[in-house]
Amino acid sequence: MTSFALAKINEAYVVYIPAAVICLAAFVGLILAPALSSHGRIWEKAAAGFLSVFVLAALVVLGVIAGLVIVYYYTDISNFVNGK
Repeated sequence: MTSFALAKINEAYVVYIPAAVICLAAFVGLILAPALSSHGRIWEKAAAGFLSVFVLAALVVLGVIAGLVIVYYYTDISNFVNGK
């Protein structure tokens, strides 16, 4: 039963899930933890945490928009790169 469940996993998930975990760990270790530890009061920590997560959400939205633009204009981009 387990081998059948693992056979249904697409190859993309094998790459995307570890990449997402690594990116989330980098965000927590490099951005969120220093932001929370640099403040003393609870409301300051909450504000720093909120702003850090807000910046993360903004970067994710910008990445999705950039990806959609690339997918939408892919033929124009490939023609430009190939000199057609």
